[in-house]
Amino acid sequence: MKKDTIVFDLGGVLINLDVPRCVAHFKRLMPEEYIRTVLGINDEGEGVVAVSAATKQLMHDFEYGNIASEDFLRTIQAFCHPGTTVEQIQEAWMSMLEDLPQERLDYIASLRKKGYRTILLSNTNDLHWQYIWELYHLGDFFDVVFASHLLHMAKPNKDIFDHVTRETKIDSAKTIYVDDLEKNRKAGELFAGWQTCESIEELKTIL
Repeated sequence: MKKDTIVFDLGGVLINLDVPRCVAHFKRLMPEEYIRTVLGINDEGEGVVAVSAATKQLMHDFEYGNIASEDFLRTIQAFCHPGTTVEQIQEAWMSMLEDLPQERLDYIASLRKKGYRTILLSNTNDLHWQYIWELYHLGDFFDVVFASHLLHMAKPNKDIFDHVTRETKIDSAKTIYVDDLEKNRKAGELFAGWQTCESIEELKTIL
């Protein structure tokens, strides 16, 4: 069956991420142990399983849009070296973001010209989102945009896939979902019935 809708993840699919660089920034601001227990990430940029309940709640609340950016930054500040400013913490947090290559945006634009419906579905937070949205004008490239912190729900939970399907009325059998995380792809397959792939390069081979 011919596909007519492409759902894109943002981080790791469209915009490049450098979590190790972010970790390196935070190592200058706080004791190294807090990189894991407060931020919940390690030097390889992977989530740490044995994080504290407080960390899980903090990251959950920020990604779900349940706390303001200022509250997020000041919570982290409490674990930093004396004299660390909120501005330094924000700079470290934003250092996770690299570039969004123009050719990826050009490809999405070309899909729309060919009649494909393009949808953005991202787990993100207000600080990252505002920066990316304003810099790359993402609204020009997608028919519909779904961001976790605006919806108060996130991948890989069933509710966000149900929401996207309900709001867009897309045909699951005609939809391809691009996400670099296996757990999200599996959720898209299970909860929405979408065909999935992990990169734009793989998408191109499918189409």
